[in-house]
Amino acid sequence: MYMRRCHPSFLSGRSASVSIRASILPRHHLRHSFSTTMAKLELSVPDLTLPDGNKIPMIGFGTGTAWYKAPGAKDQACIDATKTAIKVGYTHLDGAEMYNTEEELGDAIRASKVPREKLFVTTKVDDSKDSINDIPAALDRSLKNMGLEYVDLYLIHSPFFAKGDKQRLQKAWAEMEQVAAAGKAKSIGVSNFLKEHLDTILETCKVRPAINQIEFHPYLQHGDLLAYHKSKDIKVSAYAPQTPVTRAKGGPLDGYLDSLSKKYAVNPGEILLRWCVDQNVVAITTSSKEQRLSDMLRIFTFTLTPKEVEEISDLGKQHHFRAFWGHIFDANDKS
Repeated sequence: MYMRRCHPSFLSGRSASVSIRASILPRHHLRHSFSTTMAKLELSVPDLTLPDGNKIPMIGFGTGTAWYKAPGAKDQACIDATKTAIKVGYTHLDGAEMYNTEEELGDAIRASKVPREKLFVTTKVDDSKDSINDIPAALDRSLKNMGLEYVDLYLIHSPFFAKGDKQRLQKAWAEMEQVAAAGKAKSIGVSNFLKEHLDTILETCKVRPAINQIEFHPYLQHGDLLAYHKSKDIKVSAYAPQTPVTRAKGGPLDGYLDSLSKKYAVNPGEILLRWCVDQNVVAITTSSKEQRLSDMLRIFTFTLTPKEVEEISDLGKQHHFRAFWGHIFDANDKS
């Protein structure tokens, strides 16, 4: 099955209608979902319900990684790519103060003409700057950069600023709770946190993190971290989920991904995105190409079998590769 282009109904101001075989979608609520025709098949992007009751679309367009830039002139290519992502059906937009692309994200949102309530916007406080020492002020700056009154999800970008100081981490989380109480962030969470960092927050928090965004793919499964999140009722989103085919080709997964690609008539990267979704992990991805962005939405036309999910996981454990934070972790650290 091949997707030429998606046309979500909300782009023309009509309410979305959902018509798709239940067997090919996870059982999540669909408040942010859109409906689009794909080879005469109605396609909906499902949502994952967060612990606070809010809902996050299962795939997001990221404005980091390839779009990361130094402060300065706006990147028109980033604006155009984000506009394209919205046009083809991505309602979940993932940004960060650290990426220096919040203004571009805001420009694209305004240019799209999509009602704000139809979008799910994430940004993150930059823990490498003074922003982490005054989170309410940092979020105000981010909202001004984007021209928004609130974000749907606000994250602490990483725990490493605390350098093992539990009280500093707990203080930062208390300020995250303040911005949520003020209505400037509908949900709050973290990114790049491990079990010890989450345990520290859970000791004193009034509101548990709704989600932890981590580098997650078959070559970096973080031991039992996924099971830990489930036990604590914290959801997970994955950045760099296609790493085995974008940065680490030549590993033990190549042949199996190729065989699954033929079976499901998609490409290997889409198999990896589906591997995340089938484990209730939100997938964050990006591209500057309209056709590629459309193609990635094909992941909602099929599901992997439990055996296929397990086989990808098992093959992935044979090879370790971390794409980010190499200056923090030892080369052989799989945590």
